[in-house]
Amino acid sequence: MLKRRLTTQLSGNVMQDDEPSLDDRPRWIYRFDNFRRAFSLLREAVEAMEERELSQLEKEGIIQRFEYTWELTWKTLLDYLTYQGIVLPTKTPRSVIVAAFQADIIEDGDGWMAALEARNKMSHVYNFKVFEELIDAIRVRYLALFDQVYEDFLARLAETDI
Repeated sequence: MLKRRLTTQLSGNVMQDDEPSLDDRPRWIYRFDNFRRAFSLLREAVEAMEERELSQLEKEGIIQRFEYTWELTWKTLLDYLTYQGIVLPTKTPRSVIVAAFQADIIEDGDGWMAALEARNKMSHVYNFKVFEELIDAIRVRYLALFDQVYEDFLARLAETDI
C-alpha cells in the first residue's frame, strides 16, 4: 500500500484505494505471461521443423525450448491451483499434474505424465535415436498439450477482473 501511494504521489496519478495495481495481480498471471512467450518460441521452432529439415543445433534448440516451456507450464498450473485454494502436500511436477487433472484444468493426464518423463529423460539423452524420438514427440504430442493450456489460460485471463 505504501509503495503504491509513493508511486502515485511521484507520478502525479490519482489512484483509488480499491483500484488493483499490477502488484495485486495473482502470481499465475505473471507466470502465464512467461509461459505464453516460451510457448510461442517453441511453436515457432516446431513450425520451422514442418517447413524444412533442421540442423542438429536447431533440434537441440527445440529440446531446450521444450524444457523451459515445460517448467513454466507446471509452475503456472501450480500457481493457478494455489490461487484456487488447492493446497498440495508436495509441490512437484507430478503432484501438480495429478491435481490439475483432477481439477479439470488439463485434459490428457497420461499425455502430461509422458511429457514429464520425456522432460526428465532429455537431460540424459546421449543416444541419437532417442533424441530424434523426443523431437518427434514434441511435434506430434506435447505441443498440443501446451496449446490446450495456452488456450485455456487465455480464457481464464479474459474472465479475471484484474
